[in-house]
Amino acid sequence: MTIAIYPGSFDPVTNGHFDVLNRASKLFDKVIVVVLSNVSKKSFLSAEKRMELIRESTKHLENIEIDSYEGLTVEYARVNNAKVLIRGLRAVSDFEYEMQMAQANKTLDANLDTIFLVPGMENNFLSSSIVKEIALLGGDISGLVPEPVNKYFEKLVKEKNKLPV
Repeated sequence: MTIAIYPGSFDPVTNGHFDVLNRASKLFDKVIVVVLSNVSKKSFLSAEKRMELIRESTKHLENIEIDSYEGLTVEYARVNNAKVLIRGLRAVSDFEYEMQMAQANKTLDANLDTIFLVPGMENNFLSSSIVKEIALLGGDISGLVPEPVNKYFEKLVKEKNKLPV
């Protein structure tokens, strides 16, 4: 059984993330989506909320598990017998950073491989930062995120603006 890990901050999860996750779920026996705490970023959503939104959005995928972790991804992979890390690439600028991370991870664990998946063209521009900015300024993100995420942000914006529910 080949176990892959799809680590990320997913703050929030986008259709780009799900594009990559859907394809990864077809390539591996089990994919663990690992919500990580990034020490260089301040999270907008709690890890628990991010996990809940991912869980609600992945009910249709039978071989997906959701977890969170603080620490080195290679350590999480080792403990969970994962042999593959899944990383999404949107642009050439992502590639340079992701290649460095893949090489660092390979140095820490020679048995751990990184697979890069590119989201479809319709999701290639998406980032969690863009989605948050659009949503919090009252824009429509329904085509950018899974439905549970869209509903959650609609509720946040209504509460922020004190609009009737």
